[in-house]
Amino acid sequence: MTAHPLNSLGFAKPPAACRVVVAMSGGVDSSVTAALLAAEGYDVVGITLQLYDHGAAVGREGACCAGQDIHDARRVADRLDIPHYVLDYERRFREAVIDDFADSYLSGETPIPCVRCNQRVKFRDLIDTARDLGAEALATGHYVRRIDGPEGPELHRAADAARDQSYFLFATTPAQLAFLRFPLGGRSKAEIRALAAAAGLAVAGKPDSQDICFVPGGGYARVVAALRPGASRPGEIVHVDGRVLGRHAGIIHYTIGQRRGLGLGEGEGAGEPLYVVRLDPTEGRVVVGPLAALARSEVRLHGLNWLGPVPPAAERPLAVKLRSTSPPVQALVAADDAGGARVVLADPQNGVAPGQACVIYDGDRMLGGGWIARPLAREEAA
Repeated sequence: MTAHPLNSLGFAKPPAACRVVVAMSGGVDSSVTAALLAAEGYDVVGITLQLYDHGAAVGREGACCAGQDIHDARRVADRLDIPHYVLDYERRFREAVIDDFADSYLSGETPIPCVRCNQRVKFRDLIDTARDLGAEALATGHYVRRIDGPEGPELHRAADAARDQSYFLFATTPAQLAFLRFPLGGRSKAEIRALAAAAGLAVAGKPDSQDICFVPGGGYARVVAALRPGASRPGEIVHVDGRVLGRHAGIIHYTIGQRRGLGLGEGEGAGEPLYVVRLDPTEGRVVVGPLAALARSEVRLHGLNWLGPVPPAAERPLAVKLRSTSPPVQALVAADDAGGARVVLADPQNGVAPGQACVIYDGDRMLGGGWIARPLAREEAA
């Protein structure tokens, strides 16, 4: 029997014999993902996750997985004539993402709930559901490229650098990557909107989500205070030189690198611009200082996830991203024996915040990453 050539998703069978679950958020990207695969003849099943109370979510704009988004996903599925299911993941999302978000802020960190959602809900649980449905792959609308390399699938940055989402997928495991597909990774956003319009999808002009889905309007502190009553414990605002400059209403209102809204009166710091340098949840202090006090030349990581070959035991020159919006910078990376890594930056960087991710690249290939840990006492003193 002659072997069937690989289809576009890398399986040796006709598309019609290949079931693919598409994670449909109700936005244009996941909708076009479903449309492209359906047009190729795949057996497409759309799944939308209800991540928080539907009644409370209706009418929220600019947030994914809200009531309107569920409605939009269903309309797209109807248009494409594919089955569509809505799964209630509200409890899982609350425990795995929202509670972690609140607790991270209370501990003086700056969390990234979108990574936690991919890591703990969308990829872990949804992949299990896709397997239960007999699917051979889970496809999403993320702008990243999955490339089959000599040692297995690799995760690479999107062709459109402005849309690249690899930073948010650093916690993807090799087993998950083997099951995942990202059909949009080689395309531009303009092309995606054009494809949506050509397919007659009602979401073709829908704006991209800007907010964290459960924090519409960016009011992080209000959400944390509601989730953790009593979280806004007041304390001192202290200069790195030890001077007490003022009072604050809770460290949840501050993030590393913040300059505006410090709550200091005019003239504080003798006209010197001040930034949040450190948050001390134990003492309830916000430590501020000049821009130079923000500089970090070494970063410790915990929870290292690795998609490349064996993590480097000796220092290896690579590129790292310390925030989703920051460009990659050069560094020496070495894994440690505790499941983390040490990153020595070629040039000191400002605003390195515990709780954010440090994602590691070799060229366009994303090798993995970890969570930025609080500096050791000797590092803070330095």
